[in-house]
Amino acid sequence: MTPEAPALRTFDELLSDCVHCGFCLPACPTYVSWGNEMDSPRGRIDLMKGLHEGVIDLTGSVVDHLDACLGCMGCVTACPSGVRYDLLIEKTRVKVDSEHPRGPLDRAFRDMIFALFPHPDRLQLLAPAMYLFRKSGLHDLMRKSGVLEIFGKRIAQLDALMPSLTFGQLLARLPPFTPARRKKRGGVAMVAGCVQRVFFPNVNSATIRVLSAEGFDVFVPEGQGCCGALSLHAGRADESAAYARALIDRFVPKSDPGALERIDAILINAAGCGSTLKEYGMLFTGDPEYGERAAAFSAKVRDVNEFLAAVEPLAPRRPAPILVAYHDACHLAHAQRIRDEPRALLRSIPQLELLEIPNGDQCCGSAGVYNLLQPESAEEIGERKIANVMATGAQLLASANPGCTLQIRSLLAKRGIDLPAAHPIEILDAVIS
Repeated sequence: MTPEAPALRTFDELLSDCVHCGFCLPACPTYVSWGNEMDSPRGRIDLMKGLHEGVIDLTGSVVDHLDACLGCMGCVTACPSGVRYDLLIEKTRVKVDSEHPRGPLDRAFRDMIFALFPHPDRLQLLAPAMYLFRKSGLHDLMRKSGVLEIFGKRIAQLDALMPSLTFGQLLARLPPFTPARRKKRGGVAMVAGCVQRVFFPNVNSATIRVLSAEGFDVFVPEGQGCCGALSLHAGRADESAAYARALIDRFVPKSDPGALERIDAILINAAGCGSTLKEYGMLFTGDPEYGERAAAFSAKVRDVNEFLAAVEPLAPRRPAPILVAYHDACHLAHAQRIRDEPRALLRSIPQLELLEIPNGDQCCGSAGVYNLLQPESAEEIGERKIANVMATGAQLLASANPGCTLQIRSLLAKRGIDLPAAHPIEILDAVIS
């Protein structure tokens, strides 16, 4: 089956793949939390089927069960029947978003999230205000006083997830072109991301330095916006498609259709974005204007771990005697089936000891904006992840997705645990000569 084939299958066909065998149950974080059939993948598929056939109505209780799904896709890799639950939940969330009237506070909070996080320019305007707010001491005062809780769990969670930025990070900007430092062996283009670009600028900088050290010219097309991942996973299909078209235009301009032929790959260092970028060809199947360009774009997309693990290293690695626990981001391990590559890169560092996290396939509770919209469930799921991380005795946590890093850091901070976290590419950057 080609990558585009699922887009040609009907919703009925996708539903019929599920034989209710139950292999998905232990892979589903919400079923593990609550043991409720309707909060399992097969239970939610029953709800989707009922909605699709008109047997049940789109009531608040039905929406609650669908909203409670993280979209982590643990069930997709666990399923022996090849059920594309990811496509089913995405299509169902489009129906929920367009047909279910949400309450005014819920709707306002969701609108605020999507008016902010998919817009790196707006995040960059917010970042200095966050920096000054934290430096002023008002933030610590509000947090200790519990004032934020008055505004609800979601607002308190939003505050808890916001990272502390340095002044240097506020000023960080990406160069549009960085030449290969060693003998040139190719050229790549990089997707800068939204949250990654603003809240984790060191990851993008490290990515460019490592690629340059490994002999690649690095292009960062200017004017990039969101890839559409957050919107797609929340059922905001039209919004997601608009972001995707704009990004495709930056990398494959209509005036230069051969632009992709001059690079070896389009690289991304955020797992959630990468899974969506690789779906562009499927999402725009049959589109007369974007179908061909989207397919060409997707064919070039590689996660940076995936790309580097497939080439012979040129840059020497200095020894790093440290215990590192690697966290499998759901959209890397389940959506893209990339597990061995980041581990191989970390193991290429002399004296680094890589530790496996117990039940590592389970989600950390981040799941895009899930931890903002479902904070209680996200914390319950995250508690299990934190306990398993701490059981490894690691000195450093490696995570290849910004949402996961924010979630795990916030939960560690709540418990007063000082365990640093870094992207595998940052760890590699630190030891490359």
